[in-house]
Formats: sequence, C-alpha cells, structure tokens
Amino acid sequence: MAGKRKPKLAVWKFSSCDGCQLSLLDCEDELLTVAASVEIAYFLEATRATIKGPYALSLVEGSISTPEDAERIRAVRRQSKVLITIGACATSGGIQALRNFQDVEQFISTVYARPEFIDTLATSTAIAEHVPVDFELRGCPIDKHQLLEVLNAFLNGRKPNVPRHSQCIECKQAGTVCVMVARGTPCLGPVTQAGCGNLCPSCNRGCYGCFGPKETPNPASLSARFGELGMAQPAVKQIYRLFNAHAPEFQQESQRHE
Repeated sequence: MAGKRKPKLAVWKFSSCDGCQLSLLDCEDELLTVAASVEIAYFLEATRATIKGPYALSLVEGSISTPEDAERIRAVRRQSKVLITIGACATSGGIQALRNFQDVEQFISTVYARPEFIDTLATSTAIAEHVPVDFELRGCPIDKHQLLEVLNAFLNGRKPNVPRHSQCIECKQAGTVCVMVARGTPCLGPVTQAGCGNLCPSCNRGCYGCFGPKETPNPASLSARFGELGMAQPAVKQIYRLFNAHAPEFQQESQRHE
C-alpha cells in the first residue's frame, strides 16, 4: 500500500527583504523535521526546483506594491488551500508602507533618472487587503519558534498558539525593568504584540513595535503618556510610523498627531 502523500508547502515572496523566509531556513535542527513532514514544492530562497500546485499550505512574505504583485497574489490564493502571511510586510505593508502617507510620484521623480520605467502602486498594502488570509504571523522578522508552532498546528489540524498579549508581559516574565517607568524612555511595548522575547527593552531601548498592534490596543492612552514624557506631536506621530505604520491602529494614531 502506498504511503500517505505529504502536504505540499509553498513559500512565496512579494515586496520584502527576504528576512522572514530566512527565518524558516534559520530553524536549523528543526528544518529536517519540517522537511520530513511536508513536501517543499516551491521555495526559491532555498531551491530552484519547483513542483506545480495546488498547495496544501502557502507561506507568503511581502506586501503588495506593484500591479504585478496584485495579480500574482490572486493566483497564489487560487492554488492554496491554506494561506498564511508571515512578517510585517505581508501583514501590514511593511516599512515600505511609509509611502502611503506621501505622494509616491514625487519620490519616483526625485530618486530615479527615468521615472517612466517605474511601474508601482501608490501604496504598499497587506496581503489581506487583496485576498482572504487564513492566519497572520507577525514580526519584523518573524520569530522562528512561532513559525514552527504555526506549521505544527497546520499539520495537526489545530489553531496556532501564538500570544496576542502585549510586549510588556514578556518583559515582566523575563524580569526586565520597564524602560518607560524606570528611565522615561518612550516605548511601544504596551500596545505591541509579544513575540520577540523583549529584545529591545532588555537592551535598555524602547520597543519599536516590530510585531504590530496587540489585541485591543489603546494607543491614544500611550500617546498621552508620551506627551507627559516631553515628546512633541511630530515625534509621537513618527514613533508609530515604523515597521507596522500601515497597521490600522498605528496608522490612525499617527494621523491623529499630524
């Protein structure tokens, strides 16, 4: 009797830096287990060999920034039973979504000697704004342990166990002194989803919001605290315009301080 065929896994890149795809390759010892559990059918970061779909699971990195991107993601969705977006670019438009607050045509004419050769959209947007997404894995880049948890959940037909609470919980669990309370350092930890292992606060720096807004954040309250710490309106606006600037909660709060 023939053995059960392994589910096909595809990893797709759109407008991004490849860092989240590399998180899969960084799994190192666990990567062999992953490879034994799925058939890696499409992953150009790792191999030029490809297998046609349909695919049981697609991991999508990157934002939609060009007309070609918008067309291609629809084709990926049609071939994918489950589609999971990985990283800030795919879940909220990424750092390139800073274009969304300005006139992209002005940037193009300033930067490029032949602007007529540039074919781009006015905005950089999340995958979910174009096609249905089954699960979003946050981070810039994503955490490899969370990625392994998502893959494990998919293979076992259960919901991924990824925290939705704030970064502050991770700081407390690690015994890290709050940089905002102890030093008066502005920090996005109270409104940012956990996942990085309190990387920046453990180095006496404020959180930059790499994992995007936590579940039911309250950025207005945090902004009021920033004002008490002496931050001017322009600085408050800019602190929300980083890796997840286009995430609705961060976008709206930054625009409130225009």
